[in-house]
Amino acid sequence: MTDNTLEKSAGNGANSSQINPDVLQNITVTLSVEVGRAMIKIRDLMRLTQGSVVELDHIAGEPLDLLVNKTVVAQGEVVLVNDRYGIRLTRVVPASERMKNL
Repeated sequence: MTDNTLEKSAGNGANSSQINPDVLQNITVTLSVEVGRAMIKIRDLMRLTQGSVVELDHIAGEPLDLLVNKTVVAQGEVVLVNDRYGIRLTRVVPASERMKNL
């Protein structure tokens, strides 16, 4: 790693492996919103056509899951912003709870 990535320690070893926050802010992550999930057999999947309905495991009105790199980090509700869909966060999952699910 370069000097830009790690801050140098004054010799005491306490900060020798701290990551520069500027480096972290430039890392790209995948953000996705999950409405629900379903498990179906391949034969049923192949029968799907336009207008087919797939029942999901979430109940109508239940919060959507916001995932970062496939880890749930928050929950929210769908909103419309300038003719585009968005998500208004209603709950942020505490870091301690996220760590349990890794």
